[in-house]
Parts: sequence; C-alpha cells; structure tokens
Amino acid sequence: MKALLTIAVPGSPSSLWTTIRSAGAFNVACSFVALWTFVKVIRALRWRLRTTQLRGPPRTSFIYGVLNDLVSSKDSATMYEHWAQEYGVVYMIPSVFGQTRIVLTDPRAVAHFYARESWTYVQTPLSQALTENMIGRGIIWSRGESHRRQRKTLTPAFSNAAIRKLTSVFYDSAYKVKSAWDTDVESSKDGNAVIEVQNWMNHFSLDTIGIAGFSHDFGSLDGKHASVTEVFDTFGNNSQASAINQLFFLFASAFPIIVKIPTKRTTLAKKLNVTMGEISNDLLLRSRREKDVNMKEAEEEKSVIGLLMKAEGQEAELHMSEDEVLAQMKVLLLAGYETTSITLTWALIELSRHPDVQTRLREELLAFGPDPTYDQLKANLPYLDAVVHEILRLYPAISEFTRLAREDDVIPLSEPVCTESGKMKDSISIAKGSSMVISIRAINRSLAIWGPDAKEFKPDRWLTENGISGKAKEVQGHRHLLTFVDGPRTCLGKDFAITEMRVVLSVLMKNFVFEMRDGPDTQVEIVRGILPRPRVVGEDGIGVPLRVRRYE
Repeated sequence: MKALLTIAVPGSPSSLWTTIRSAGAFNVACSFVALWTFVKVIRALRWRLRTTQLRGPPRTSFIYGVLNDLVSSKDSATMYEHWAQEYGVVYMIPSVFGQTRIVLTDPRAVAHFYARESWTYVQTPLSQALTENMIGRGIIWSRGESHRRQRKTLTPAFSNAAIRKLTSVFYDSAYKVKSAWDTDVESSKDGNAVIEVQNWMNHFSLDTIGIAGFSHDFGSLDGKHASVTEVFDTFGNNSQASAINQLFFLFASAFPIIVKIPTKRTTLAKKLNVTMGEISNDLLLRSRREKDVNMKEAEEEKSVIGLLMKAEGQEAELHMSEDEVLAQMKVLLLAGYETTSITLTWALIELSRHPDVQTRLREELLAFGPDPTYDQLKANLPYLDAVVHEILRLYPAISEFTRLAREDDVIPLSEPVCTESGKMKDSISIAKGSSMVISIRAINRSLAIWGPDAKEFKPDRWLTENGISGKAKEVQGHRHLLTFVDGPRTCLGKDFAITEMRVVLSVLMKNFVFEMRDGPDTQVEIVRGILPRPRVVGEDGIGVPLRVRRYE
C-alpha cells in the first residue's frame, strides 16, 4: 500500500526518478540519432570526394528520384538507352531518398565490372534478403570464397560432356510435347488448334530439369500435378502479387528490413521457398536411399544430385552443409523452370510473327534429316543457332540488376565521358558503397552497340561476318551478349539452356506451323512473375495462345 501511495503522490522521489530515467533514455536516443546522422554525412562526403560526379537525368520525385519512372515504364531499357545517348556511356540517376546510382553501358566498363563481380561488386542488401527469402543461401545468394566453392562443386554437372549425355532427356520431353499437340490438332475441327504454349513450355522445363538434374520425373507433361508449378504460376496469375508494389520495393531499396513486412508477394516467396524445400528434401532423401542401387560412383559424381550428395560428406574437399545443398536444388529448380520456359515462349512468339524465318528454319531442319546429336546441334545447323541467339539477345530472362561496390575502384572506359563539371574522363572513380546498375536488355538492344536494326528480330545478323561488328564485338560475354552475364558469376547452366532451346525448336519446327492466334500484329506485353513473362494483351494470367497446325 505504501508503495502504491508513493507512486501516486506527485513530486515523490519515485516519480522524480522516473522522470530522470525518461530524460536519460531520451538523451541516449538523441545521441544515437546524432551519431547515425554524423556517420551518414561522413559517408556521403567521402562518396562525393572519391566518386567521379557524372551527368544524368534530373530527379522527378523528391522521394523516389527516377526509380518510380523506371518501374512504371513498360520498357525501362529504352529509358536507359535514351539517357546513355544524352549523358554518355556512364551516367548517374537519382535514387530513393537522395541516393544515386551509377549506370554502366560502356562495353569496357561492363567487362571490368563483371571481372570483379562477387568480390569488388556484390549483391545489395535488398537483393540478398529477397534471394534468401525465396531460395535460401545457395549459389545465387553467396559471394566471394563461398560462391567460388559452391560453383566449383557444381561445374562438372554442366560440362560439355555432361550436357552431351543429357541431350536424349531433352528430346524425350520435346517429343512428349509433340505427342500432346498432335492429339490437340487431330481433335480440332479444321486441323488448327489454339494452344497456350507458355503453359506447355513450363511443363517441359520442369520435367527436363527434374530428370536431368535430379533423376526425378515430375510428370508435368503427363498431366500430373506438381505443387511447385502452382506457386510459380501464382506470381504471374495473381495481378496483385505479380505487379510490383512500387512503394514497398522502392522504399526497401533504401531500407532492406522492410522486406520482413508480410505482403502478398513476400508471402508467396516464402511459400515458394517452403514448397521447393520440401520437394528438394524429398529428392535428396530418395537419392540417398537409391545411391547404392541405381548409380555407379563415376556416374553419380557427374550428375547434379550426385555432386551435391558427394559435397555433403565431411571429408569432401568442397564441403557443403545440408542447408547449402538444399539451396542449390532450389536454385536449379527455379532457374530450370523459369528462365528456359520464358525464353522458349518468346521464341515461339517471334517465329509466329515472322513466318519467313519459321519457314527457313524448318527447311534447314528437314534438309538435315534425323534428330541432330548434341555436337551436330552446335556445329551443323547455323540458322537454328542464329534464331536461338537472336532470341537470347532480344529477350534476356533477367533484364537488369544492381550491385554494390564493396571497395573503391577505378573503371576504365572505351570512350571519354563528360563529367558534371564539364571535364572529359576516360575512366571513372567509384567509392565504396556506390550503387551500380547494368541494364542487360538495354545493352543487348542498344542502337549504339548493335546498329540501327538493334530492335529488330533479325537472325541473319549471326550468319555474316559483318553482322556482329563495331561496338558489339567489344561486349564480353557469351557471343557478345550479356544474357548469361560474364566473369566469375557467368550462368553455369548456359550450355544446358541453349541445348534445350535447340532441341525443342528442332522438334517443334519440323512438325508444326505456328501463327499468332489473332494475327501477326497481336500485341504482347510483359507481366511480372518471379521473372518478367510475356502475355498476349487481353489474356488472363500469363497466357500466350498460338494457332498450331501440323506441317504437311
């Protein structure tokens, strides 16, 4: 009772002590804010002193800079290219809350950047948080020595010899697609079936990566339900989830902790992580049980699942934890499903829009005769190769990315750039903490790099000596493209994906004729799923219906 009375009496010693404590807490909070502000100011001053100040577009929003314009644009690559024409091959764009990003479009600067990626240039905190939330701490999330170790473990599974052996798997899945489409065409009234091709390319990609990577047939092409496809497709089919929440992600680029706030998209990402984790764990357990029965050691070590099981061993030179092993499996499921199916869908769209290209490709394939082997696909079908690489040029699965400079650097340029003060520089200084942007789509389609026909679907450019010339030859990367990036983080599955594309197109083109359902001028837009996907304007979800008939 005495204690209660003491607290209740104004001016009592206990009340005074509470006031003093409150004042102390307030002072401590103010001190922390002051210290945080001081550190931010010092870092900003250091960044400005050590970074070459470049020209760039004016801020269109006090809060967002120009990022809201880029996110809202249907073609951000064109905006990047326009700015490069106006401000030079490297320039600065205003970002959120007064921050700045440096955009690289110069081939020499980009080559320098990629050579140092994973060490000098690393994922942003936001990118790492989103990646971990969706697929865990695998090869995409890791950096530096951890990335090198994980990559070295997986490399044998994607060698030429390994892909050569997997080509039959690609053909088996392609012929399952053909068989199903034969049935649809035969049952149609006039021999013309409308087929939603993106859905089928999804099935093809999932079954292929399942068999080739994990010796498991998901049965997606046979009509079996796969829980992972449901979550994948929800990203594109749910308009609220697929349309990027601009406010959320733009703020998150400055304050990554925001991604911890549950939204429909982050909830879907977590659900995808859990679903892929369950599938990966089941595959891993099954593979362990069957290891001694179905696999010889030499064969085991060349498969993805075999290499991962080997890396689990404590005595392994390149040891991986179980969490890392499961993360690699989720990465491969995501990459094998999303990137290949998207690129194949774009290929069928462009071939439907260009019947002359389709006819020429079919003639080459029919003249060749039987299904080409892995080596023949690479060496004996030049027009098929040209079509595949033109699709890869125009439609990179990942259109752009942002990295953070972990240390100071000097980036060389292939041509001088005018700085903010009007001086010409043939290299730029980058301070630690700088945010760097490369728009792969913009560089792959750049008029300055690829010439006046850069925006056109023109496979012939890959067949003549002068087709790839000038600045395009300065772009380092697979066949002068940034689609698979470059340097220590070059896409491991590059040859896997290209061989898949060649096989599917060779089978489908020899057997079917494709047209846009509503004519060659049908409008196609991009809808944001996990990665940007094509969709015919007016269709629900991620639909790409094409008119398909048998080739006679």
